[in-house]
Amino acid sequence: SLLGGVIGILIGLSLAGLTSMALTIPFAPDPAVVLLAVGFSALIGMVFGFFPALRGARLDPIDALRHE
Repeated sequence: SLLGGVIGILIGLSLAGLTSMALTIPFAPDPAVVLLAVGFSALIGMVFGFFPALRGARLDPIDALRHE
């Protein structure tokens, strides 16, 4: 999710830069906002990855393979 967040931010910054050039408006990305977006993306990935991992860790390997 961190890689996805970084890729999304790069695409977003690129599109915002192109849009600002096309519309001749200034574009100055704030590094704090970029870091906040990366951190938020990482947090979401950890939260939504934690519960399935916890559930999987509690499974007996034999039962997990039997139902797979």
